[in-house]
Amino acid sequence: MTGEIRKWLRFRNNGATGFGTLTSSGISVHEGEMFGRHAATGRTLALSEVELLAPCAPSKIVALWNNFHALAAKLNQPEPPEPLYLLKATTSIAAPGAVIRRPSYYDGKTTYEGELGIVIGRTCARVSPAEAGHFIFGYTCVNDITANDILTRDPTFPQWARAKGIDDYGPFGPVIATGRDPAKLVVRTILNGTERQNYPISDMIFTAQELVSRISHDMTLLPGDLIAVGTSVGVGVMKEPVNTVTVAIDGIGELTNEFRL
Repeated sequence: MTGEIRKWLRFRNNGATGFGTLTSSGISVHEGEMFGRHAATGRTLALSEVELLAPCAPSKIVALWNNFHALAAKLNQPEPPEPLYLLKATTSIAAPGAVIRRPSYYDGKTTYEGELGIVIGRTCARVSPAEAGHFIFGYTCVNDITANDILTRDPTFPQWARAKGIDDYGPFGPVIATGRDPAKLVVRTILNGTERQNYPISDMIFTAQELVSRISHDMTLLPGDLIAVGTSVGVGVMKEPVNTVTVAIDGIGELTNEFRL
């Protein structure tokens, strides 16, 4: 939903959790509820004074597969007639800047997936594509980390939820940007200083509004719920002992995390 451009975030300061908007002078602290009634308190905090958290606490994370024309063509996969998605555990959420570690029991390949995330702002059930924009609060950056060898380990059952639901394998943030047209956004993923992904959101098979509409006919979406719209070409394996991954979307921000083997 386009409108006033703001960048919302959550933080911890002196042991207390708060939220506000990012300004040129720091964080304008708000009181109330991000997805309800809220107002600026007049207090400003410097970014150096706070610990950034994931910008919301979703009740569920919906993650799309095969939602870009370019990736479907590269993989020689048919474009799906309806969205293909899984639910990612909320315990996979990691904050911007968090260090993410591969589980000790797993020594297989792990990939980054830079994605756009849709954040729901109002309770949403069975809405049309034309109505869907009114239920979208804003957009964020997502790294949908995947333990690939777990995903394909059992030929009788692809383990999507397990491979993508490992603790800390779902960082997103650092902000939720409102007032942006997602069709004009470009996702870039930088691994250890080298750009690996650079693709337009306009190449999605299902638009943001179509995704919200179709998913809302399956399950009620609640304020703060996150839809990761899927990724495109350029996904790769993180091979170094310490990997720095940045998902950058101009107009939203940059999500940077370390992944350690």
